Amino acid sequence: MSQIMLIGALAEATGCSPKAIRLYEELGLLGIVKRQGKYRIYTERDLERVKLIRQSQQLGFRLAELKPILKPTHKPISDSEPDWLGMAKQIHHKRTLLQEQMRALQIQDQELIQIETEILECLARQ
Repeated sequence: MSQIMLIGALAEATGCSPKAIRLYEELGLLGIVKRQGKYRIYTERDLERVKLIRQSQQLGFRLAELKPILKPTHKPISDSEPDWLGMAKQIHHKRTLLQEQMRALQIQDQELIQIETEILECLARQ
């Protein structure tokens, strides 16, 4: 049997706030969370799911981008793994956007270097 934990333990184990965990649940990213009385009961699956959400957010993914990956419509979330192919596609898309941003930033940096050089040359002639 897998270990069960309350929201405080899950928050501590993931570095996530209880408020964020409740939001993930509200958005359907954790599926149906079991309850014992008024307490939410989380499992190892929930722990891994929250860690995946946190890691994805740190890499720049928004929760809206994760929803179709973590909440597949073709089977119940309690039985499902994340849509790994969908995740790979999202990562590829994110990397493409980052590469475009890096190219734009390199161009901007070259323009700034040019302007800085021109300013310093003008100042040196005075």
